[in-house]
Order: sequence, then C-alpha cells, then structure tokens
Amino acid sequence: MTIFYVQRDANRHLQRVEVAPFEGMSETLPADAQEIQAWFANQDVESSLLQLKQSDLDMIRVLDDLVQVLMNKGVLRITDLPAAAQSKLLSRTQARVALGGLNRLIDDDDEVGVI
Repeated sequence: MTIFYVQRDANRHLQRVEVAPFEGMSETLPADAQEIQAWFANQDVESSLLQLKQSDLDMIRVLDDLVQVLMNKGVLRITDLPAAAQSKLLSRTQARVALGGLNRLIDDDDEVGVI
C-alpha cells in the first residue's frame, strides 16, 4: 500500500504531502486516507483554477485585439460601447502605445524574439 509523508500546521491541517520522507514531516498516511484524498482533490481544483485564470488572461488579449481590428475596419466605433468599456479600452490602448518601443522585442505570439 502506498503511503504519503505529511506535515501538519498548528491546527493539525495538512500543510505538505510528499511521496518521500522530508525534513519536518510529522507522520505518514495511507493513500486511501480521507485527508490524502481531499488534499489531492484540492490540488486538482487549484490547478484547474490557475489554468482557467491564465486562459482568461489570454482571452482578454484576443478580445482586445478583436475590438482593435473591428474599429480599424470601421465595423465598430468606440462610441458604440458603454462608457466603462470605452474607458477600459482607452486605458489599455494607452498602455500598449507606451510599450510600443517593445514591439521589436515581442512578436505576435507574445514570445521574446531575437534582436
């Protein structure tokens, strides 16, 4: 049976779980222990939330670029949008213009280019 090496905090909550012994560990628990199952379920949820958050940031860039393309083609005017959206778009545009000197360093895929 697989065992995990654990460290608990002052309230006896799991603070760290490892497959090998480590300095500061306080006990071992079997893989089928409810606390171990809950620990790994929570880790999976946290990982999924981080992935979703990164995806949200990526989508913000896509939507920002889409709005810019639509405005450049005359399909959309900034005044067609609510005031709060106008303000946010103008703020982002100003920030991107301020960083315009970095365009030579960053390509369209947001990867660092070679100079």
